[in-house]
Amino acid sequence: MKEVFVHLDRCQGCRSCQLACAVAHSQSRNLFMAISETPVPRYRLYIERGDGLSVPLTCRHCDPAPCLEACIAGALYRDERGAVQRREEACVGCWTCLMVCPYGVVGREQERKVAVKCDRCPDLDLPACVRACPTGALVYAEAEDFGAEIRRGVAGVVGRAVVSPEGVG
Repeated sequence: MKEVFVHLDRCQGCRSCQLACAVAHSQSRNLFMAISETPVPRYRLYIERGDGLSVPLTCRHCDPAPCLEACIAGALYRDERGAVQRREEACVGCWTCLMVCPYGVVGREQERKVAVKCDRCPDLDLPACVRACPTGALVYAEAEDFGAEIRRGVAGVVGRAVVSPEGVG
């Protein structure tokens, strides 16, 4: 199952991902029209600062998923891709999913009294946040592929250290 991964060393905290997410989940799907919509479109990922780094946080679609198990209304379910999704019409706005999310990435849409969370943009080939990231910090990939990319990067650093120890840093 593809997931959204983060290259922490690349995120600049520009919030382009948040803007793209909100627009992708707006009624018009157009930035200029979305700003005047009611309710105001909400993003589904969060940029937090920690130890000098900007860290994009989004739903990890856990397995098992505490939010799915805690949903008293049955509004959350797992789709065929393995992503935890929400049936908006079933959500009663009790916020139980928000309370049990270990990442704190389930939000609230107060106007409609529904929970909002990342749905991995099921109608797009690539989630809007990933497409909008100007530095390539967000990656939509299988876990094994992302891990292989990281290993190749580490191998390059180690290789340079062996060949030229003074060139590493």
